[in-house]
Amino acid sequence: MRSIVVAKRVLLELLRDKRTLALLFFAPVLILFLLNLMFAASTDVKVKLGTSGLEPALSEKLAKVKGVSVKNYQTTTLARADLKNYRLDGVISYQADKYTVTYANLDASKTQLTKQALKQALLSQQLAGLQANLALGRGEKSLQAKIPVVVNHYQYGDSQTNFFTKLIPVLMGFFTFFFVFLISGLALLKERTSGTLARLLATPIKRSELVYGYTLGYGLVACLQASLIALVSVYLLKLEVVGSLVAVVVVSVCLGFVALAFGTLLSTFASSEFQMMQFIPLVVVPQIFFSGIIPLASLAPWAQVIGRILPLTYAGDALSKIIMQGATLRQVSGDLLVLVGFLVCLLGLNILGLKRYRKV
Repeated sequence: MRSIVVAKRVLLELLRDKRTLALLFFAPVLILFLLNLMFAASTDVKVKLGTSGLEPALSEKLAKVKGVSVKNYQTTTLARADLKNYRLDGVISYQADKYTVTYANLDASKTQLTKQALKQALLSQQLAGLQANLALGRGEKSLQAKIPVVVNHYQYGDSQTNFFTKLIPVLMGFFTFFFVFLISGLALLKERTSGTLARLLATPIKRSELVYGYTLGYGLVACLQASLIALVSVYLLKLEVVGSLVAVVVVSVCLGFVALAFGTLLSTFASSEFQMMQFIPLVVVPQIFFSGIIPLASLAPWAQVIGRILPLTYAGDALSKIIMQGATLRQVSGDLLVLVGFLVCLLGLNILGLKRYRKV
């Protein structure tokens, strides 16, 4: 009988705690829905190839492979210029009895499709040649197929580059955002529950000065953490950075400040550490689905709109361009401006949020 009384009390407390109910019932449904959205996205691999010096028949066979589009160039130099500007996924040229293939290698699945398409086209061409020789009744020696020589080059990485390499820039941004968000939110919550925040607000200090002070203080920690993640990814995980490592750190630090402001803002809506943790599956986890793991363009239009209002989308895009394409800070200035815009808005909301705790 007493156990039933305890069970009733627990149920009543759960019913009064709307955040816990949302965590138990809404969060799993939201995450499953987002997973379904990701895996339901268009996953057909498509590659754009530039060719130079190839026989027209071989180019036609390449173009017939599903997901492959071919553009013929007069010279290999022109084709590689477009490859360098990321208008192509690969360049195939033929000279001196050998095929030279240069892959952009930004996506392992596109590199693999290019290799399979070329192999399939060459095999089809060999079979066509054998059939023609048989029809003409040529000798056995002329029927022997000459094995083509294929030389591979990679604009980014090497033959060992895999799908995880593409995810590392996105994961760098996510872990920076996640840990800074968590630590800053819990730290400010502790300041509030311990009474420190109330005592500070009782002094003549302005709310804006208090917010800027917290941002600078915790921002230093965010800078160190972002720098550590970038250095570990490069030197421990052997991530190849085509662009500047300094640019990677700058974007990571900028994202860290956004996470810091976001965490302190949401901490004003929590009354305990447990309630702060409840924001993670509802606010933080869904962002990883829009951060570049699945190309945003392959999602439904309404999902693309959601992705464009999340900071991790822009951080993931900037980090990927710097690391894999060698972009400079100027070339990703659009993403950086959006992150700065997020920071300014969140700082303003934090200043307004502190108004509810000022007693004098």
